[in-house]
Amino acid sequence: MRGGPRGLTHGRRWPADRGVRPATVRATAGTHPPEFFTKNHARPSPRGRSTRSRRHPMSVLFVTGTGTEIGKTVTTAAIAAAALARGRSVAVLKPAQTGVTAHETGDAAEVERLAGPVTTLELARFPDPLAPATAALRAGLPPVLPQDIAEAAAKLAASHDLVLVEGAGGLLVRFDADGHTLADAARLAKAPVLVVAQAGLGTLNATALTALALRSYGLDSPGVVIGSWPATPDLAARCNLTDLPDAAGAPLLGLIPEHSGALAPDAFRAAAPGWLAPALGGSDAFRIPS
Repeated sequence: MRGGPRGLTHGRRWPADRGVRPATVRATAGTHPPEFFTKNHARPSPRGRSTRSRRHPMSVLFVTGTGTEIGKTVTTAAIAAAALARGRSVAVLKPAQTGVTAHETGDAAEVERLAGPVTTLELARFPDPLAPATAALRAGLPPVLPQDIAEAAAKLAASHDLVLVEGAGGLLVRFDADGHTLADAARLAKAPVLVVAQAGLGTLNATALTALALRSYGLDSPGVVIGSWPATPDLAARCNLTDLPDAAGAPLLGLIPEHSGALAPDAFRAAAPGWLAPALGGSDAFRIPS
């Protein structure tokens, strides 16, 4: 088996210029607690050693979108920032980074810049801005497989309270020539999938199709986040605040203001909890505009 790094530390990354594989781990990314963001408190073991609560051994959350360029990375950063503010350790896994060369900043690094000290990990990086399967083929590199993603998430979850797995494009974008997708990886990981959607016209159909795909794979979704909420929403965006939960079959859990990624990191971290519902680690003061 192709080897991965021997250990992980905050801010440490996989080599960015080649496809790699994480080392095999014995567990899959396991069951998720009903409340992702309940802090895992250490407790004495029968032999007197401090261990993580067995009730909530790990939390893995996949983040997908209804398309590209809709705010998945900034949404992931907001969730990470909110979790860090609650004292949780966070890892961000980017299975396949496309459209970025070896020396450019990828999505995981952008999450770290905005959110703070998270562990970041890329499994592979492909220079062409294409679907991962096509980008890997053009680069002459091996694709990222669903089991690679699930194993990497499990390894990270063994030492972090929260692992955020940010997909590429939408849920059913192909990762390999056999047609495997992020949904296959989430199913192997037994992890839920958060959906990031657009605010305006057309988002209901795309969100409903994503929700339908999630159900067809037997995957749970905690809800939907609007990845770029406009400062002056039009009629369609305002109506979608009511209609999106029906389309998704899940609650609306966040509104990320447009251009949030341009904020200074300190301002981003201070504001992020207010953009998210408590179910995503956000503020109890979070409200959906009427």
